[in-house]
Amino acid sequence: MPRIAIAGFQHETNVFGATPADMTAFEIADSFPAFLRGAAVLSGTEGSTLPIAGFARAAAEDSSIELHPVLWCSAEPSAQVTDDAYQAISTEILDGIRDAGAIDGIYLDLHGAMVTDGLEDGEGQLLALVRQQVGPDMPLVASLDMHANITPQMVANADALTIFRTYPHLDMAETGARAFAALQMLMNGVRLHKLCRHLPYIIPLHAQHTGSPPCDAIYADVASIENAPGQWADLGIGFPLSDIYHTGPCLVAYGQDEVTLQQAFNRLYDRICAAESAFESRLWDPDAAVTHAMAEAQPVILADVQDNAGAGAPSDNTDILAALVNAGAARALVGMLDDAATADKAHATGVGGHFEAALGAGTGLPSTPLHARFEVMALSDGCFPFTGEMYAGCIANTGPTAWLRIDGSRQIDVVVSSIRCQALDQAVFRHLGIRLEDYAILSVKSTVHYIADFAALAKLRLAVASNSRAICDLNRIPFQRLRSGVRLGPGGSIHNG
Repeated sequence: MPRIAIAGFQHETNVFGATPADMTAFEIADSFPAFLRGAAVLSGTEGSTLPIAGFARAAAEDSSIELHPVLWCSAEPSAQVTDDAYQAISTEILDGIRDAGAIDGIYLDLHGAMVTDGLEDGEGQLLALVRQQVGPDMPLVASLDMHANITPQMVANADALTIFRTYPHLDMAETGARAFAALQMLMNGVRLHKLCRHLPYIIPLHAQHTGSPPCDAIYADVASIENAPGQWADLGIGFPLSDIYHTGPCLVAYGQDEVTLQQAFNRLYDRICAAESAFESRLWDPDAAVTHAMAEAQPVILADVQDNAGAGAPSDNTDILAALVNAGAARALVGMLDDAATADKAHATGVGGHFEAALGAGTGLPSTPLHARFEVMALSDGCFPFTGEMYAGCIANTGPTAWLRIDGSRQIDVVVSSIRCQALDQAVFRHLGIRLEDYAILSVKSTVHYIADFAALAKLRLAVASNSRAICDLNRIPFQRLRSGVRLGPGGSIHNG
């Protein structure tokens, strides 16, 4: 019976984030499960959309396969992973693989944009350590997030990589299943050739929606390369905020016939490069966005793209909320804003009560807390099931959470959490009893993921630039390690290092 060791270690690193990811950040439950070990890796992710769950479901279809789960862990995107946490988790993975006994293959569920205090390429280093331990002949496959910053070290040490092809990430489990198919080929003795090449430009996060041009066509082209047996391509579109040497989009491809693969790869690479001028990357000022939203046929979604917890921001900026108050907006909702102190006040006050607070802006950036008196509309413990397509099967943990209304406003509401959580699922609002259909303006702290579950609620979506740490304007990112010669955005200026 073929035996496969499996493990997962996930973190998307924003080196400009406010807080590091220490061991506690990986141990707690947030948008994803708490730290899982042994058999709990399978039971704790079963039924979810996670890559490792997709891998396990695909493996279960082959009764001859035995999985040996080691561990799975994830931390909410943030600043660098501490070296202590990285060392402890990596060592546990290596020890688990060593202690697994006789195995025929290894699968790792990784992100691809992990930076530690001392390493630019956390995943590349982990793959290198695993490869060093198991030798050159052990089949080793990893799945990666679409926002992976792919490095030569990753490609060299993994026999194959599979990467998400959607943003919002609706194919996570499918990507895990593709990783199983690749590993099964390798275990059956198939030899795969590898190709890898970076694009000459970086794409800002808010312009990466795969349901809009040109990414819709780009990823359709990526999928189309699978017209030969055992051949595929993937595009890691990159995560600019990791700021490593190899930041940015990278095309990889695998196949059995080297000549056919090279020809298909060259055609695909040229088509992707030719799409550069089609990207739209406008960002709205908060005041201008609110004015526009109030004048337009409503409802309107204002995406707070630069204060997105899912990209490592603190999720406590009040710029859009203040703009709504100053403009006298009506029927507006903002969330989720992370402010544990205000959430605690709301819980101490109780539903129907009123209290004063300085809401948000606790990270030291030049964003002013919103001083106001609030009515407590509803409260929760922050534990609720996600219901949207992307995170279905996962249980949220946002800590003590409150639905608040600003006194004296024309129904300007805000949802406040105690643990950061991207507003990518309607459940972050609806679990409190909020009817989203009652609002004319909805501001979500999310960059693109919200589109999957919220798009049908609005006639217009605007990407709004509050002053926070998930910077989408590439010209404002103070790159330190990015390679020279790459363009900062489609058609952008050349980075000189």
